Amino acid sequence: MSSTEVPPVAPTTRRDRHERQQRRGGGFLLGTVGVLGELLITAGVLLLAFLAWQLWWTDVEANSAQAAIVEEQGWDVPLQPVGDEGPTVVTPRYDDPPVLDEPEYLTTFASMRVPRWDGEPTRTITQGTDRPRVLNPLGVGHYEGTAMPGGVGNFALAAHRTTYGKPFNRIEELQEGDPIVVWTQDTWYVYRVTASEVVMPQDVRVIAPVPNQPDAEPTERYITLTTCHPMFSARERYIVHGVLDYWAPVSEGVPAELAEVS
Repeated sequence: MSSTEVPPVAPTTRRDRHERQQRRGGGFLLGTVGVLGELLITAGVLLLAFLAWQLWWTDVEANSAQAAIVEEQGWDVPLQPVGDEGPTVVTPRYDDPPVLDEPEYLTTFASMRVPRWDGEPTRTITQGTDRPRVLNPLGVGHYEGTAMPGGVGNFALAAHRTTYGKPFNRIEELQEGDPIVVWTQDTWYVYRVTASEVVMPQDVRVIAPVPNQPDAEPTERYITLTTCHPMFSARERYIVHGVLDYWAPVSEGVPAELAEVS
């Protein structure tokens, strides 16, 4: 054979063609699997980033915003010892307390602490319960149309249990008799837990003037805390009820429930 001659091409058999098709099909399949794998990895990274934002960063932002309001209003009352240089413990009063008029929407008018939730910061209370403007950035919301602190009827509050500062995260820890301390610029209101329950979201009877008795005329001063249940779900609502124990002027000192009496 001369150097210019082209060697003959071997005839293509059916088996050869089948093997080439298999190789092409295998390559396409591997390529598809690779792309799908990359998409799944990307989706996983994005999901983790979303969870970090939802479960951590929203807490950071909300706690910072609420702490700024507390500092601005001068309403922070950390649990503190009572002694020679410590605060004076107020004398409880059981007569009719002063009651604020219901404020305009988005007005922050009070703060609260729950001694059972040791380590939790002071939480502000703002008029309204919608998520974007009240519960997410500001913490605890007051159901419009329900009683004000110390008022006859039901002082009803809502807050997140997870995310956005999660003010009511530890609500299930509350026990009968536990204090819930609410205060305005001038007045302390110390409530006591009386009961808890789990209801469906549509069971608005829990925030009636007399809790769970929509047709009853109130004669007592109630408080109701509402939040989602179970954790990381909005399927139900976890409810805590209480009644006013006593009140006192802020100018006279702090409630014993917020002080470690030495």
